[in-house]
Amino acid sequence: MDTKIREFRAKKGMTQAQLAEAVGVRRETIVFLEKGKYNPSLKLAHDVAVALDSAIDELFVFKD
Repeated sequence: MDTKIREFRAKKGMTQAQLAEAVGVRRETIVFLEKGKYNPSLKLAHDVAVALDSAIDELFVFKD
């Protein structure tokens, strides 16, 4: 899975810690999400999208 979380987070001027706090996870979870090493639950994907004022499909690109 590829993500554009880092780009969207940078546009909003948010740190990883600020995004983590906004969605109720640890900063390390955001690190893993940004690296594509963690597949989020639908709720977490939704929460991240809301926090970054975007849509889930803009942030996450699921590969076969």
